[in-house]
Amino acid sequence: MTMDMMETFRQTYLEESFEGLDVMEAGLLELPPGEPDNEKINEIFRAAHSIKGGSGTFGFTEIIDFTHVLETLLDEMRDGRRQVTQEANDVMLQAVDVLRDMMTRLQNHETIDEERAAEVQAELERILGTSADGSSAEPAQVVASEPVATQEAGQGTWKIELIPETELLQTGNEPIRIFRELETLGSLNAIVDDSSLPDINDLDPENLYLKWTLELSGDNIQEDDIREVFEWIDGDGAEIKYHKPAVSVAASEPAPAATQSTVQQEAVPAAAAPAPKVEAAAAPAAKKATAAKAVAPKQDSSIRVDLSKIDQMVNLVGELVITQSMLSQFGEQAEQGGDNTEWVDKLKEGLMHLERHTRDLQESVMNIRMLPVSFAFNRMPRIVHDVSQKLGKSIELVMEGEGTELDKTMLEALTDPLVHIVRNSIDHGIEAPDVREAAGKPGTGTVKMAAFHQGGNILIQITDDGAGINADKVYQKAVEKGVVEEGQHLSEQEIVDLIFHPGFSTADVVSDISGRGVGMDVVRRNIRGLGGSVEVKTELGKGSIFTIRLPLTLAILDGQLAKVGSETYVFPLVSIVESIQVDKSLVKGIAGQTELYKLRDNYIPVIRLHEKLGVEDARTDLESGLLVVVEDNGERAGIFVDDLLGQQQVVIKSLESNYMKVNSIAGATILGDGTVSLILDISETLSGHKGGNMQHSAA
Repeated sequence: MTMDMMETFRQTYLEESFEGLDVMEAGLLELPPGEPDNEKINEIFRAAHSIKGGSGTFGFTEIIDFTHVLETLLDEMRDGRRQVTQEANDVMLQAVDVLRDMMTRLQNHETIDEERAAEVQAELERILGTSADGSSAEPAQVVASEPVATQEAGQGTWKIELIPETELLQTGNEPIRIFRELETLGSLNAIVDDSSLPDINDLDPENLYLKWTLELSGDNIQEDDIREVFEWIDGDGAEIKYHKPAVSVAASEPAPAATQSTVQQEAVPAAAAPAPKVEAAAAPAAKKATAAKAVAPKQDSSIRVDLSKIDQMVNLVGELVITQSMLSQFGEQAEQGGDNTEWVDKLKEGLMHLERHTRDLQESVMNIRMLPVSFAFNRMPRIVHDVSQKLGKSIELVMEGEGTELDKTMLEALTDPLVHIVRNSIDHGIEAPDVREAAGKPGTGTVKMAAFHQGGNILIQITDDGAGINADKVYQKAVEKGVVEEGQHLSEQEIVDLIFHPGFSTADVVSDISGRGVGMDVVRRNIRGLGGSVEVKTELGKGSIFTIRLPLTLAILDGQLAKVGSETYVFPLVSIVESIQVDKSLVKGIAGQTELYKLRDNYIPVIRLHEKLGVEDARTDLESGLLVVVEDNGERAGIFVDDLLGQQQVVIKSLESNYMKVNSIAGATILGDGTVSLILDISETLSGHKGGNMQHSAA
C-alpha cells in the first residue's frame, strides 16, 4: 500500500473517531445518574468500540489500551452490574478529553501526552475497583508472568488468528461479515496485518492480501459458537488459529475474594505495570483543568459534503460545457461571415446562459462550504456542564436553529467567541440557586442559543434569564479604571456597551473562568473581523441577550457601486434600504456639526463619505448628489455620494492581510474593467453617528 493511500485511510479514521468522540460526549452529558439508560449507554459503548477497533487497524496501542478500560466500565453499566454515578460520568468525560487530545496529536503528528492519559486511566481503574454499592473492592492482583491457569471457555478474551487465502473473496466469503457475526458474541477488537499488500499497480481487487488478529471479549462466549462463525472457511479458504483465554495469577497465595476478582474482572488491561495509587490519580483540580486542554488542531481540515450538493455542481458544470460549445459554434459562424445580426443575437443569448450558469455554479460551490451551526453549538453542552458544576449552579441549555448554515471558515472563527459569551452568561449572568429562588425565579437558570436568518444575514442570539447587567456597577467600574470621567453623561446602552472596552471587567474576584478583563473586547474584535457585529440588550433582574450578526459568506457579496469624486466604492446590497435625491429644506443641523435629514417621520444622520475617507474631488452640494440610506443593527443613516453606477457581484479580498487595516473599509475587489474598488464596512462607517435616529414630532 502506498504512503498516500495509508494517509488517506488514516485521515478517514481520525475524522470518524472525532465524530465518535462527539457522540460519546453528547451521550455522557445526557446520561442521568441512577437507573441506566441502556439505549444511551449502548450508543456511547458502540462509539468507543469503533474508536478502539479503528485504532487497532493502525496499531495505535496507547489508544487501544486506554479505550479498553473505558469500554469495560461502560460494559458493566449496560449489563446492569454497575450503576451510573455522577463521579463515573465526570471521569468518563475526562477520558473523552484525553482521547480527543490523543487524536488531535496524531493528526498533527505530535507525541501523545502519556502522563495525562495515565492519570485518567488510573481514575477509570479506581472506579472499576469500586463495587456497585460504592464500597471499595479488593483490586485484582495480576502480574506479567506466564499463565499457570486456564479459565473456563465462557469467560475472558479469546485470541483468534485469521489467515485467509488470497482467493477467499472469490468464494463469496467476506471478512466483514465474519466480524459482524463475532460482534454478536462479544466485544471485538481487530488488528490488521497489511504486510503482504502489494503496490497499487499490482493490486487485484478480487484478491485478499490481509491477515487479522482478533480479540473477542465477553462473558459466556462458547468455543462452539466461535467455531460456528468460521465453519464455512476454516481449513477451506483460510487458516484459523484459536487461543483460549488465559489468566495470570499472583505469585503470592491470594485470598478467595481476591481470586474471584482476578478471574471475573477484566478491569485492569494495563496490569503489566503496577496500578497507580488512588492518591496519585486524584490530582488537584487545577492540574486536571490545565492538562485537559486540547491541543489546537491545525487548520487544513477536511469537510464532509452532502452528495446532493456535489450532484448539483456536476450538473451545472455540464450546463457550462454545453454553453461553451454553443459559444464556440457562434465563433465559427462569425468567421464564415453571413448575417451578422443573427449570430450576434445568438452570441448574446449564449452569454446570458453563461452568466446564469456561472452564477448558479458559484452559488453551488459556495454552498459546499456551508455547514450547520450545530458544529459550533455542539461544544456548548460540555461547556455548560463543566462551568455550572464548578460554580455550583444549575443550568439548562436550550439550542434552536442548529440546522442554520454558515460558511465553514466563519464557523471555525466563531466558536471561541461563543464559548466566551456562554461562560460569561453562566458566571456573571445566572445567579446561584438560592439567590434565584429568593427572587422568585426557578433554581435552575436557562441559557438559550438560537440561530436564524434575517435580512441576508445570520443572527445568533445567546439569551440568559439571569440578573442582567447592572449599569450603575458598570459605570462605577469604568470611572475607577479611567475609561470614563466622573460625571460624564452616557445613555444606559452606552454604559452597557462599556463591557466591550479592552481590559474591562466587573468581576470582583479573578478566577480561571472570568474576571481578568480579557474577553469581550476580543469577542467584538473577532466578530468584526468576520464582517459581523455583536450587541447586547439587558434588563436588570430579567437577563441579557447577546446578538451576533454575520454575513452568510466571507468570499462574495452583491454590491452597489457608487461614485465619490474619482473613486468608486462598493456598498453591500443587503445594507441598503433606499437611495433618494436630497431636498435641502429637509436638512437640519445640530450645533453646527451633525447634519440630519428628515426622512418621512424620522431624522437620520447624514454622513458625507468624501469627508470620512478624504476624497478631495467629490461633490459637496447635497442637492447635486444622492443619499444612500443604509441600516445596521436597527440604526439608519444617509451616506452622501456623487452618483450610483450599478449593481455587481464582487469577490472580497482582505485589505488588512495585503496592506493594513483601514477604518470604514471591509475589503477590496477588482471590478470588471480591472480597477480596484474598496468595499465599505457599513457598521464602522456608521460608528459615531448611531443614536441620531429621532422620531419627528408634529408639535
